[in-house]
Amino acid sequence: MDQKPVHIAGKPLLFNGAADEHLSLTEVNKDSCHLLKEKLENGLTLLWFTESGNKLVIDGVPHNFEKNQIVCLTEFHRLEIEKVTSLKQVKFNKPFYCILDHDTQIGCRGILFFGASDLPVFHIPDDELDKFETLWKMFTLEFESKDNLQIEMLQMMLKRLLIFCARLYKEQNIHGTDDKGTVELIREFNFLVETHFRTIHGVAEYAELLHKSPKTLANYFSKHYSKSPIQIIRDRIMIEARRLLLYSDKPIKELAYELGFDSIQTFSRSFKKKQGISPSEFRG
Repeated sequence: MDQKPVHIAGKPLLFNGAADEHLSLTEVNKDSCHLLKEKLENGLTLLWFTESGNKLVIDGVPHNFEKNQIVCLTEFHRLEIEKVTSLKQVKFNKPFYCILDHDTQIGCRGILFFGASDLPVFHIPDDELDKFETLWKMFTLEFESKDNLQIEMLQMMLKRLLIFCARLYKEQNIHGTDDKGTVELIREFNFLVETHFRTIHGVAEYAELLHKSPKTLANYFSKHYSKSPIQIIRDRIMIEARRLLLYSDKPIKELAYELGFDSIQTFSRSFKKKQGISPSEFRG
């Protein structure tokens, strides 16, 4: 009798391809939570919390995650673990699955990973849960296949998972529109900010890159998104500022110039306005 794969908590189901493709599925609990901190070059991660009571610090900010929430992380997020109860981790790299010129909402530059200045978090409604659980089971079964179609099947299943997630993220975070063009504009703006936030701090410059006026851009965001364009830019800069202050030993003056500020005083004022304390106090 054929045996189905048994997914043991803490033991990843792993695919490594000949062209450096990587995909892994892991069920994580309190005894195996160290696996969350394993680095993967060009890596992207989905964490699906299957129990409540999880506490993580991401880029210096504490977060509590409840049952059936999902958070999307890139290789640039810094993760500290306070408490893990139970979760499922999907980790893959860009060689395994990265679509830049089509399927833009679910590719590596889509809304789940580089489409928001906030941490991308959403929850699975009860009536959608069976869909996710079934896909997870199919995923685990496919890891037993060893033929030359395996990578295509795994890529197809990952794409399906990302579609499910992107739909939920849009429903819960991008409001009042079914217009694909509006969603794409919001996603493209966020991606441009991700690419240029160290050197471009003004809305007008991003509007020009998008061939829109600053006023038009502001109107789109006020109707369909929880933040204004300038808030997104400033929040992304502050995320990086916190990372650099916490995880590097570079002088604050050097960090200020690296983030595109013309002086340490300007950076310090901006940081204190957002965080409530000075950069030196934050670094401790």
